[in-house]
Formats: sequence, C-alpha cells, structure tokens
Amino acid sequence: MLLGDDGEQRPTIFAEMSALAVSTGAINLGQGFPDEDGPAEVLEAARQAISDGVNQYPPGLGMPVLRNAIAAHQERFYGLGVDPDREVLVTAGATEALAATILALTEEGDELVTLEPFYDSYAAIAGLASVRHVTVPLRGSDFQPDHDELRAAVTDRTRIILINDPHNPTGSILSRQTLELIVELAHEHDAIIVTDEVYEHLVFGERHIPIASLPGARERTVSISSGGKTFSTTGWKIGWITAPAELIQAILAVKQFLTFVNGAPFQPAIAVGLGLPDSFFADAAATLEAKCGLLSAGLVAAGFTVSRPRGGYFVIADAAPLGFTDADEACRRLPELAGVVGIPVTAFVRPERRDEYGSLIRFAFCKKTEVLERASAQLADLHR
Repeated sequence: MLLGDDGEQRPTIFAEMSALAVSTGAINLGQGFPDEDGPAEVLEAARQAISDGVNQYPPGLGMPVLRNAIAAHQERFYGLGVDPDREVLVTAGATEALAATILALTEEGDELVTLEPFYDSYAAIAGLASVRHVTVPLRGSDFQPDHDELRAAVTDRTRIILINDPHNPTGSILSRQTLELIVELAHEHDAIIVTDEVYEHLVFGERHIPIASLPGARERTVSISSGGKTFSTTGWKIGWITAPAELIQAILAVKQFLTFVNGAPFQPAIAVGLGLPDSFFADAAATLEAKCGLLSAGLVAAGFTVSRPRGGYFVIADAAPLGFTDADEACRRLPELAGVVGIPVTAFVRPERRDEYGSLIRFAFCKKTEVLERASAQLADLHR
C-alpha cells in the first residue's frame, strides 16, 4: 500500500494491476513469477527433506549443505573462492538480503546510489534506513548509464553503490567498462558495492560477469542472489549473500532480527539445484530467451516498439506508437482492449523522471508458451 497526499492508503500499481487481471480475466504479464514448476530433482529434494524431518529452525547462517553448495557454485561458474563457514549467509530471498545489508552497513544520512529504473524495494529500504537515495538514469535503447553521471552521483557521502545486473525491469546488462568504473569509484570514495544478481543464470547468449570477480572488487562487494528465479521456486524465498567475513557478521547481526531463519526443507533442495549439470542452466536461459522472442514478436505485431532484453524475466515495450503517452493509462486500458496486463515502467522511477519513461510498459515472459501465444494473439487486436 502507498500513503497518498491526503493520508489515505492506496494500493500500489502492482496490486492494482493484479486485481484488474483477476476482475477482467486478463492474462497477467505484470507479475514476475513463472507459471511452471522448477526441475523435478529440486522439488523432490524438498519433499524428501520434509519427510526426513527437516522442519525446524536451521542454523543462523543457513544449513551447511546449502552454504557449501553456494560456495561451490561461486567457484564453478565464476572462479570465486568463498569460505562457506564465514563468507556465506542464507536469507529469506534476495529482498531480505538487500534489507539486512542496507540496514547493517549504513547510518542515517549516508547515501545509497542505484540505477534508475530500480526495483521498488530499493527505495523502500533506503527509507527504512533513513539514507538518501541517489539515482543514475539508464538511457538509450540498451538502457545503460552515462559514465559522467555515474561519477557525479558517487561522492564521499556514498556508503553503498547498489547495482542490479542483469537488470529489472529493463533486462539490460552492464558493460565491463561500467563495472570497472563502479569498482574504481567504490575505492575512490570508500564505498561498499552491493550487487543484486538474481537473474545471473538467465542471460541470453552471453555469460554473466559478477562484479566481485573484477580486480579490486571482492574485498568490498556484497553479492546477493537467490534460487527463486533460476529454479522457478519464487515462493520458497531462499536467497543468499556472499561477502567478506566482517561484512557477513555485520549483516547477520541485523538479519537475525528480521526473519531469524527460514525455509529449512527448501535449503537442501536449492543445494541440489545449484549442483545440477551445466546443461540445466544453459537450457533454462535458452528456453526463456525463446519465450522472450515469442512475446516480443507479438508486441511488435501489435504496434509497440520493443527493446531487446539481454537477460531476466521482462521485456520493455513503448506504447507511444499506439497513441499512449501515459503508460499508467495504457496499462489500465489494456485488459479491456487486449485482455493483457503489464506494469508501467514509471512504477520503477522517481516522480521527477516519469516523463523520460512515461510511455514504457514492462511485460513478463516467464510464462507458459501457450499463455504467451494467447497473449500475443490478443494483443494483435490493438492493430486491427
């Protein structure tokens, strides 16, 4: 809920669009969760853990089987050596990891720098932590930050530089040059890098580069990810942090008073997922890329201008060619006009930047192929 200027509580655009999908029977491409289950081995491991009695509080840092799996994953995919007993913390999804990290590592009056558009929880957590939220806009068809603007945003008041790579909602990936600049700025201003990498395995035709793998980054980087997106288990809320031991201890001191611990039987199941063969991860990305292409083609046929995401769950479509300069209005009318729901990108930006992103809509393609085919056919009605 949001608090309006008149003091009345109002639903967020996410809640509003979901309710509209239900009331109209429209296809909900607004919410970023899959409508198919994850790999059978992972689901069976959770069932087995429940049957085996893994149903009570796990250790505060997380179960050893998962911490070991996370450390092995970092070494296997990125060549990053991580101590599972001192440098890994299991969390209630990436959102709790972000909250615990920002609350632990900032003080009132510090500055948090993020890219914009930004995942909506970033601003909310900044508010909870009483830190100033500074943003750097992503521009152009490939949604990249201007390096001069990035340099200007990071100052000696910056405590955390928070990046989301691959990026939600745009699906963009930061260039190596941008990542290197972020590391340079973090050293220059003694800032901590926090990186939200939940879409790390859902990258199309290229390999994810974690910023912690760059020279000079690891000792001041908090890397956050989760199993929800990769294994289509968003409801399990199993996330994790890898970071230097002293940062993990500071974050744990806050995390223990948030959820304390979570998801005991799901932790060994996600450990199974992290150990799946390379073919699983490659197939997951390829399948999602094909779904992206399917929905993107449908949006283009409907008259939208569509950007090409390089990873993640979402595609950005510009409704201006259809006569909509206000994406909020477009999203409220799409259920009636085409039986499809999206989310305006303005939900991810500050009020003063609404005009820059005013006609853009985010659509989720992490759905069954037949759902995306039906949505594409219905969207075609906009062009008739």
